Amino acid sequence: MLDWSNPLRALFEDSWNEEIQRFRSPYVFRGLEDARYELDTTLQRLGGNIAFLENNLIRNFKKYARKDAVEFDSIWNWITLAQHHGLPTRLLDWTYSPLVAMHFATASTEKMDVDGAIWMVNFYKAKLLLPETLREKLIEDGANVFTVDILTKALDLGRIDELDVRYASPFVIFLEPPSIDSRISNQYGLFSLMNVVRARMGDWLQQHGDIPGLFRKIDIPASLKWEIRDKLDQSNINERMLFPGLDGLCKWLGRHYSQRKGRDGSP
Repeated sequence: MLDWSNPLRALFEDSWNEEIQRFRSPYVFRGLEDARYELDTTLQRLGGNIAFLENNLIRNFKKYARKDAVEFDSIWNWITLAQHHGLPTRLLDWTYSPLVAMHFATASTEKMDVDGAIWMVNFYKAKLLLPETLREKLIEDGANVFTVDILTKALDLGRIDELDVRYASPFVIFLEPPSIDSRISNQYGLFSLMNVVRARMGDWLQQHGDIPGLFRKIDIPASLKWEIRDKLDQSNINERMLFPGLDGLCKWLGRHYSQRKGRDGSP
């Protein structure tokens, strides 16, 4: 019988780490409320000359934001802060938590009749596909993903578009942002970015589809969404916890008390 344990088992597959004898998944997760959605960035969804738009967006964000909004003046601090507050960027949101990804795949009551999906990407195998200089920097720091500090040392850029001309082939960087607020910590969040602003994550994954275990797409059938949603709420995986503050509280209450519609569209 198909129930919420089916996608849950799939999300936790391959989490056993033989070397340390612990369950430590090498995957990051991104939940989508509609399985048809692509892994496109908010910047790509703007359309037009996105390389030109990107520089204008970041320049103006830095101009109007408070100068002490970031710990130190690094393009990586500015772009992660901008993404966190909703500016269209080349970053994509991910989480280390399969349950948080499940939340985002089932958070919209308007999409309960549509199949959702959760993408899983192996960040360790993605690291092995980095240019040698960047890969060695991670090895030197004993890390599998970048922090702002490590990436600033490895790529001291004046402008984000320097990435596009510095490297010829597309690759993916996973970046843990500073804990700007409790939202990032509670969501166990991190970002991905590609060195080529127009490159699409989905295309990159398909190009490397011959690498076993690099990625998976787990379907969340519409028929399971309400079960998953209610059990996540009971497990305290909801807007109240993931978006601390009154806005998150109100989102949770509004969804929690919404009426489930019947197949004929009636309550």
